[in-house]
This record gives sequence, structure tokens and C-alpha cells, in this order.
Amino acid sequence: MLSADDFSHAESAAKHLLSHTSIRPRIGLVLGSGLGSFADELSQSVRIPYTTIPHFPRSTAIGHAGQMVLGFVSKVPVVAMQGRVHLYEGYSAQQVAFPVRVFGRMGVRAIIFTNAAGGINFEYKQGALVLISDHINLQGQNPLVGPNDDRFGERFPDMTHAYSKAYRQIARKAAKKLGKDLTEGVYAGLLGPSYETPAEIRYLRAIGADLVGMSTVPEVIAARHMGINVLAISCVTNMAAGILDKPLSSVEVFETTERVRGEFVALLRTVIPEIAGELKD
Repeated sequence: MLSADDFSHAESAAKHLLSHTSIRPRIGLVLGSGLGSFADELSQSVRIPYTTIPHFPRSTAIGHAGQMVLGFVSKVPVVAMQGRVHLYEGYSAQQVAFPVRVFGRMGVRAIIFTNAAGGINFEYKQGALVLISDHINLQGQNPLVGPNDDRFGERFPDMTHAYSKAYRQIARKAAKKLGKDLTEGVYAGLLGPSYETPAEIRYLRAIGADLVGMSTVPEVIAARHMGINVLAISCVTNMAAGILDKPLSSVEVFETTERVRGEFVALLRTVIPEIAGELKD
């Protein structure tokens, strides 16, 4: 539940981060399971562990480095979360969304979210990169529950365009330059940490989901509450339960993200300058 201190806490964390560097980021990156290595590509980078940032939640998930990295991508100043926190770690929706609040207080105008997801759509292949066009919140929680702080945004934010159509077009064009085609899909956010059952996957497909994961949704809601535009990219690290006759494993997640690392890095390097060009001062 939002408290009267959330705004001041976000402000305090943002000031702490900015005090370590002259970089003033315009774009934020939230790098999910196995995808955090992109932060190592930033030039003139400064790394700040989450444990040193006031009021900041600590990442306990496997494969999440747990540090903030500020630097440049083709002269564009960015801030990257090398690992995120999840509801399944025991955090509240407000705590999961807190880093996004901090991004907003740092002056970030756009956020690119990445995640590892299970593929529900039969047309997807393992290792595919998919643009999220919409989401279905089945986590049973929302970071905006409680008193609204108008300094963040209005009481009832519109979620019609939660994932920017313009940014998705930029990403598709960028992929074509790299000789790739990006598809789009609807992401279903579940609580976790157990993987879904085959029956649950059949249900998710029936209600229109193409992807399933355990993150992203609270963060996107908080970003849109603050008027920050969003691009989200899922890496299909495995086909969801019941599609292939084999058990699901976190090892498979990291093996797949490592395999597509080059493609993923190249896409972000192309997309970020284009999105920066769309931002108005």
C-alpha cells in the first residue's frame, strides 16, 4: 500500500544515485532473468549496488546481479537495473514498483522492460524475442492500491496504451535492419514462483495470452501512472507447460538467454537511440 513516505523515499533514492555521477539518464532499462549482461555494454558506466541505495529492495532471484548501472548507449544516457525484484520473493507490489518510481524521480522519460517468459502461442519458438503489446494481470495485486499520491499521477490511470505503439514500431524497424522479424504478443503476469500447470496454460491461451511470466506487470502499471512510456520485450526461454512433453527448468531459461544474447544486445543498441530521438525535452 502506498504511504505518505513513498514519494520522499523515491526522491531520496534518486538523489543518492545521481550523486554518484554526472550522468542524467533519459531512458531506463529493467533487465530480467539472464538478460542483465546488457548493462555490461554501457560506456562510461557507474555501478551502484542495490544494498547501498536508500529504501531500495534487494534482489534475491537467481541470475539477477542486484545493481544499478548508469552509462551511455550511443551517447544516450541511460540507467539500467541489472536484475529486478518480484512478488514471489515476498515483496509487495509497491516495493516491486519502487525502482520505477525512482527512475521517474531521476528524470527518466521512457523505460524498456525485458523479461524471460514461457511461450503459450504455438507459433513461438524457443529463443524468440517478442514485443509485449498488452498484459493480463493475474497476480492479484496492483501497486496503486491505497491512497493515491497525486505527485506520482492521477487516481485512475488509463491503461489502454500501456505498451507504446510508437515504440513497438521503432523496435520492429530496428529488428528489420538487423535482418530479424519481431512478433507481438499479450503477456500474462502470474504470481509464481512455481511454474504453471498444463491446465493453467490452456486457460491462459483461452483468455488471449501469448506469453506467461512472473514480473513486469506491477512495474508497467507504475510507469504508466507516472506518464512514462513503455517498451517491453520478452525472450521466450521455454515453451510453457504441456506444449512440450518435458519438465520446465530455470537452467533452460539461462541457457536460452545466453544463446540469444548477441541478438538482444544488437536490438537494444539500435532501439535506444531511436527512442531517445522521440523524447521531447
